Amino acid sequence: MKSLMDYVRLILFVCGVLLGVQVPAFVDQYGQQLQAHTTEAKLSLSVFQRDADRFFDGDIHQLINHYRHNPDTVINAGGDNIETLYQRYQLLQGALQRFNQTPYSGFQQVMLEPLADIRSQVWQQFSHTIMLDGRAITIGLSLGLLFALLCEVLLRLLVAGCWRTYRIMVPRRSVGG
Repeated sequence: MKSLMDYVRLILFVCGVLLGVQVPAFVDQYGQQLQAHTTEAKLSLSVFQRDADRFFDGDIHQLINHYRHNPDTVINAGGDNIETLYQRYQLLQGALQRFNQTPYSGFQQVMLEPLADIRSQVWQQFSHTIMLDGRAITIGLSLGLLFALLCEVLLRLLVAGCWRTYRIMVPRRSVGG
């Protein structure tokens, strides 16, 4: 029975390691998507930024206000659209800067404050890649150890609970009775 438990523990550890080495690949793909969205937003905004450079000394807020204060409702709505593009670019640019601050800030962002649309896009298109760099190995081994320990503790608690229930339900036989 002990050797069976050792094999189960080993299988759980390996499963945890395999899951853990996927984490850096997911973070890397999230970063690539974040970079692509930021570049696309900048490209979409660049036409309006050129107009702001030409007519308002580069101040895009003045361009937006110019559009919004125009009596033509179509042009007025265009100001709202430019503002939306600008806000999206600012959001993406800030997220990209935070993502690239340190080698581990990308992990922090993906776990604690991801951009939901980008995270869901990465989940849908995630290619299960194993990156074998120092971070992947560290995360993989850590997750493998935690996963194996957690499963073993849960299994031991389950066995102990079943054993207690069995002892309560099955009365002891009296000696000599």
